[in-house]
Amino acid sequence: MDLATHFGIPIINADSRQIYRELKIGTARPTEEQMQQIKHYFVGTLGLEDYYSASLFEQQVLELLSQLFQTHDYALMTGGSMMYIDAVCDGIDDIPTIDDETRALMKRRLDEEGLEQLCEDLKKLDPEYYQMVDKQNPRRVVHALEICTMTGQTYTSFRRREKRERPFRIIKIGLNRPREELYARINQRVDEMMAGGLLEEVKTMYPKRSLNALNTVGYKELFDYIDGRWPLEEAVERIKGNTRRYARKQLTWYKKDNQIRWFHPDEITTIIDYIISQ
Repeated sequence: MDLATHFGIPIINADSRQIYRELKIGTARPTEEQMQQIKHYFVGTLGLEDYYSASLFEQQVLELLSQLFQTHDYALMTGGSMMYIDAVCDGIDDIPTIDDETRALMKRRLDEEGLEQLCEDLKKLDPEYYQMVDKQNPRRVVHALEICTMTGQTYTSFRRREKRERPFRIIKIGLNRPREELYARINQRVDEMMAGGLLEEVKTMYPKRSLNALNTVGYKELFDYIDGRWPLEEAVERIKGNTRRYARKQLTWYKKDNQIRWFHPDEITTIIDYIISQ
C-alpha cells in the first residue's frame, strides 16, 4: 500500500486465493477501505467454481501491463502464490486447458477410486512426472492425469520450462522478518481471522468443500472440525502450524532467486530508494 501510494500506481494481486470473491476472511483479502484507497486488480473477481490457472493469470496480467505502462512508469505486483509470480516474470509452459468433460471424469474417478489408484495410473501414463510429483497432492496428480487423458501425451512433454523475454524490466523485492517475529504475527493473524468470523465463512463454504479453491489453509482445518475430526481449539492450532509451514515453503522457494533483494517490511524508505536507483 505504501509503495502504491508513493508511486501513484494500482496493485496487481498475485494471490491465487484472494482472486475468489467468496474467500474474504480466510485469505486475509484487502479490505474494502484499502481497495477504495488503491485500485486492486485480481481481487474477488472469480466465483469458487470458475476455472483458473497460472497460465491464464500470466496472459491477463501481460494484457493489463500493456495498458498500465502507457500511463505509468512502474507497475506493482504483490502476493504469495509462487507459480503466479513466476508465470508473469518468466513465463509458464503452454499447458492445454482441460475441457469440462475430462475434468468431470477425473473428479468422479478421484471420488470413487481414490488418490492411490490415480497415482498408479499416472505411473503408467507418465512415469517421469510420477517420480517428481507430490503424491499426496490430489490437485497435482489429477491435473497431470487430465492432460494425459485429454491429449494422449505425457504431462512431462508440455513442461519445457523455457524462460521468456519480457518487454519491461523487473525489480524483485522480498519481505521477511526474524523467524520469531514472523511466527508471532502469523499466530496473531489467525486469531484475528477467527474473531472476525472465519468459522462462519467456512460454514457457508462447507457444501462446496470438494472444490480445488477450498483446498486451502484455514478452510481445510475447519472443514475437519465441522466433520468432528478434532475440536475447534486444535483446528485453530493446525491453521497456525500449516500457515507457518507455508511461510517456510515460500521462503525456500524465493531464496533460490538471486534477483530478489530482501528487506524488513518496515524499511519502506529504503525500499523506495532502492527501486528508484534501479
